[in-house]
Amino acid sequence: MAEKDTPVLGEKVTSTESGASSVKPSLHGFTGVFHNDEKPPEKPNDAQVDAVPAVDSVRPVGFTELFRYSTPFELSLDALGILCAIGGGAGQPLMTLIFSRLIQDFVTFNTVGLLYDNAQQSGNATAISIAQQNLDTAIDQFRTNVVLDVSYLTYIGLAMFACTYVYMCAWVYTGEVNAKRIREKYLQAILRQDIAYFDKVGAGEVATRIETDTHLVQQGISEKVAIVISSISSFFTGFAIAYARCWQLALAMSSVIPCLVITGAIMSKLVSKYTKQSLQQVAESGTLAEEVISTVRTVQAFGSQMVLGALFDKKMNTIRLVDAKVAIANGCSFAFIYFLNYAAYALAFNFGTTLINEGHADAGRVVNAFIAVLFGSFSLTMLGPELLAITHGRGAAAKLFATIERVPDIDSASPEGLKPENVFGRITLEDVQFSYPARPDIPILKGVGLTFEAGKTAALVGASGSGKSTIVALVERFYDPLSGSVKLDGVLLPELNLKWLRSQIGLVSQEPVLFSTTIKENVAHGLIGSPYEHVSDEEKFRLIKEACIKSNADGFIAKLPQGYDTMVGERGFLLSGGQKQRVAIARAIVSDPRILLLDEATSALDTQSEGIVQDALDKASAGRTTISIAHRLSTIKNVDQIFVMGEGIVLEQGTHHELLGNEGPYARLVQAQQLREGAETRTAETLGDNRHDNIAAVSSSDKENADAKEIPLRRRDTRNSLTSNLASEKSAGRKRNESGYSLFYLFRRIGGLARPWYNMYAISVVGSIVSGMIYPVFSIIYGKALASFSEPDPAVRRHDGNMNALWQVSFFIIAIVAAISTLIPTYYFTIASAELTASLRILSFRTVLRQDIQFFDKEENNTGALTAEVNDNPQKVNGMAGVTIGAIIRAVSTLIGGAVIALAYAWKPALIGIACIPLLISAGYIRLRIVVLKDQQNMSTHADSARLACEAVGAIRTVSSLTREADCLRLYSSSLDGPLRRSNRISLWANLIFAFSQSASFWVIALIFWYGCTLVSRFEISSAALFVALTATTFAVIQAGLAFQSVPDMSTARGASASIIKLFDIVPEIEVDSTDMKTFAQKSPQGQICLKDVHFRYPTRPTVRVLRGLNLTIEPGTYVALVGASGCGKSTVIQLIERFYDPLIGQVLLDGEPINEYNVQEYRKQIALVSQEPTLYSGTIRFNILLGATKPISEVTQEEIEAACRDANILEFIRSLPDGFETQVGGKGSQLSGGQKRE
Repeated sequence: MAEKDTPVLGEKVTSTESGASSVKPSLHGFTGVFHNDEKPPEKPNDAQVDAVPAVDSVRPVGFTELFRYSTPFELSLDALGILCAIGGGAGQPLMTLIFSRLIQDFVTFNTVGLLYDNAQQSGNATAISIAQQNLDTAIDQFRTNVVLDVSYLTYIGLAMFACTYVYMCAWVYTGEVNAKRIREKYLQAILRQDIAYFDKVGAGEVATRIETDTHLVQQGISEKVAIVISSISSFFTGFAIAYARCWQLALAMSSVIPCLVITGAIMSKLVSKYTKQSLQQVAESGTLAEEVISTVRTVQAFGSQMVLGALFDKKMNTIRLVDAKVAIANGCSFAFIYFLNYAAYALAFNFGTTLINEGHADAGRVVNAFIAVLFGSFSLTMLGPELLAITHGRGAAAKLFATIERVPDIDSASPEGLKPENVFGRITLEDVQFSYPARPDIPILKGVGLTFEAGKTAALVGASGSGKSTIVALVERFYDPLSGSVKLDGVLLPELNLKWLRSQIGLVSQEPVLFSTTIKENVAHGLIGSPYEHVSDEEKFRLIKEACIKSNADGFIAKLPQGYDTMVGERGFLLSGGQKQRVAIARAIVSDPRILLLDEATSALDTQSEGIVQDALDKASAGRTTISIAHRLSTIKNVDQIFVMGEGIVLEQGTHHELLGNEGPYARLVQAQQLREGAETRTAETLGDNRHDNIAAVSSSDKENADAKEIPLRRRDTRNSLTSNLASEKSAGRKRNESGYSLFYLFRRIGGLARPWYNMYAISVVGSIVSGMIYPVFSIIYGKALASFSEPDPAVRRHDGNMNALWQVSFFIIAIVAAISTLIPTYYFTIASAELTASLRILSFRTVLRQDIQFFDKEENNTGALTAEVNDNPQKVNGMAGVTIGAIIRAVSTLIGGAVIALAYAWKPALIGIACIPLLISAGYIRLRIVVLKDQQNMSTHADSARLACEAVGAIRTVSSLTREADCLRLYSSSLDGPLRRSNRISLWANLIFAFSQSASFWVIALIFWYGCTLVSRFEISSAALFVALTATTFAVIQAGLAFQSVPDMSTARGASASIIKLFDIVPEIEVDSTDMKTFAQKSPQGQICLKDVHFRYPTRPTVRVLRGLNLTIEPGTYVALVGASGCGKSTVIQLIERFYDPLIGQVLLDGEPINEYNVQEYRKQIALVSQEPTLYSGTIRFNILLGATKPISEVTQEEIEAACRDANILEFIRSLPDGFETQVGGKGSQLSGGQKRE
């Protein structure tokens, strides 16, 4: 890989950045090996990319807009939940009515007690007797009132339980259902977009948004909304009670409300804005991840992990900058809110004493008003994580909803348009001019006019980039021409129903795409939209089998162990190129379409496979309007009409013989191809092998026989051989290593990765502890103030009030401390969690890239799942690594501090409260375990749904041509049904426990209230001590109930952490980054390749033999071809030489040395790989070419780049582009033709 002087590769990228090349110029003399199954090249050392973030004008949605896709029933449930949340939130302020009664009871009780003390001091027996009787009566009345107050608290707790359970169930249910609906609508909207849309949006972005963004939206529309409403209800109920009991004090404290509202609005706007920007970068990094993971063989063949990793890092760095702004906005906003909140209390203490002393209010009313506001505002201080979740949801919804509501110009979901009953198949292009939307300044077609007669076969030939595939795209109506028209049977294509039009067309493309299902299902996709879509299964299978017979696929399918029920793997990787192509042909003709489009359907096949496939195409073309794009002119000499394309125009047209007679461009093409074929023939004759001619003369029946004898990819299972046992043991060993992780282990491992930010976390933890201790410290002042308010003597009240007034400066200092202890943790927790999240994304991406190929062969490690895992799991960990963990630490700090202070002032009632706290914590922990179990069960299902979405979008042209949009959506929706049912079922129990933990705090407070008052009535503790202990314990108990409020975040973070650590713990058998292996520093390889007694089976199919005792020697400088039937092991040999796999038995040698002794990266640098399906990455042409360099990029000159392009016959084309080497190639090279990508 990179040396120390690795240069900088500057690259401007619009939506994603990455790079790869389809040609890697080899700077080493090495044996050339041709094969047809792998994917192209790339290979640099390191790179930095000056990314230009995509400009996005989509604004964050308003809060109410988050529910735009809710049904009336769901909105009704939400309304019911809101009413219950309002009722539940009113519980704590209503509790203050009990406290006000307590104050009045204390005033009465203390007055009687004071009279009794005065009588005792007077020594008058009669006065003492009367005072004793009055005291006994007061004690009885006090205890009676306490019991009544306790019963009220119990009733409030019961109401709280019912309200909490209802609002949690309602909002969790609607949140889950809406999240599923948004996912479905987003995928539906994506699949309806025109092809031009996907020039800028990749499958990775879709997979990221459909997992990460919808998860954020779900958090913003689920139970967190109800919790916020409950807290807001508590806040306003507190003020309502305060106004009802003592409007003067309430009015004074209301002065902070406008400031709180304005601060919250500003924070929400800023955080939503920055969240949207961050998620845009996350989505773009997902596109890059998908491009890279889907072409991982290319990445590994050319050692591009570091370069592509650097591109990914660049995106993460941009996200870090945005998250830093979020941290500042959060920290400043919450700090200001806390400062206002605590500063208002200072005002209330002094003003409340004045109101009592001047007779404007009694002690009970002042205490009631003050405590009501206190408890109401206390609930607001715990809302940080919930408010951020809603704000993040608004930001995430912006792009999702904009996409959902985007109506493309070419709308596959539109029911409008004509659906003629009879189709003849005559296609006409009239003066068509066209440029691709991504490159509007480069004309592709310049006034093209041609006609494809119904039922006839026509061919398009010409140089790469001449417009052949563009004509096919226009006929499929992937694009509309800029001017001119395309007609079917005289009707303009835009006037026809789009789905109907595409159902009349069968398309076989140069790079066939099969879906990860069975062969039977893949072929059945061709029946969608046809009259046979809903026939019986027996009739469907008959049609499928007939189509496979016509496409010469039935022979090899019949020999597979599962026959037509054989799974083909992601993108059909379990089948060879020829087998995939024939299945694709069967899919195209199974519905008997009137039009067949063949876009270089045999260009990437070996000679035998091409012969079989070409025979299948000839049979499939009979009686249909067929448009064939051919690269081998010998395959089209019998067609009815040939159109020769060049520079975007039709140069000439006619039959094969007519065009040869014209001696024009076509004749020159034929002559050039004959020269090449003649050279090949003479070479074959020199070697004494005349079979080349025999191949050309093979009859149709011979081709069918060859197909029948073809060696299937999955040969007969052998379960008792040595190699079978070795392969099975390896597979079993890998499964045994996959074990679960404890919560403590996960915390330690993830925490270890956060080591660079330990200082931030340490500061944040200290700040959170200080912030959490403020309420317990306040309880001392509150308790003393309450005691002073309950004094019957005004002089004593004034003295105590003045004492409290002396605390005013201290109060202001505490307010400042509260602001600072909120600002610092919020800022640093946000920064540290953002850094950790970015680091986890980078490590996940790089860990995926360092895996060997057998890792990607596993079904669960498909592109969609891995792409979602790279971005989504770190985002879920972020939910617990930031302000949420700060809220938990603050809650624990308040819990411990309150318990300690309560013990110090009144240990007996404090012990009662402390003894009940484990009950509340246990309830929260049980809920956590239930939710964790549910999330673990849902995780694999969500990964499968991500695969379905990514697969559909990654093959959007195939999906569109097959009109599979509704089918893909149905499968995706079905994959979400199981998790939805499971989540709703489990939430009934989890929310029951949560409701208990919230209401139980009232019952615990009631118990402490009753026992403490009993002790006061016995004169065992003072009223002041009880007030301090009661206030401190109340805060502690409430926090114990709130400590597990973030259980859903804890659960998702735990599951995500387990997946991340599991990924990190996978050790590939072939380590690409190992540094303790041999290199080629001392000598250059000669290039002799030797396979000695090689036995091999693919790890995912350990019982299926592929190579048995293969011995092969390739001498240096020789040109060797591997030929044979599809599935005979040709590509396997290439993969062993590339060291994608190691043989089970035997060795692969380079110049007599085992290749497994060499450093993998250095070894692969010696090999240039050109595969069947060319791969380019989003970026410029220069960028893709430089990725193929085997020396430092700074050392590659422009002359060397141009020389490589000249050798690939692409230099003139590049120079003809307005931006030359700086031309953007689009995602996966979508802006170039197949031939241009390969060159």
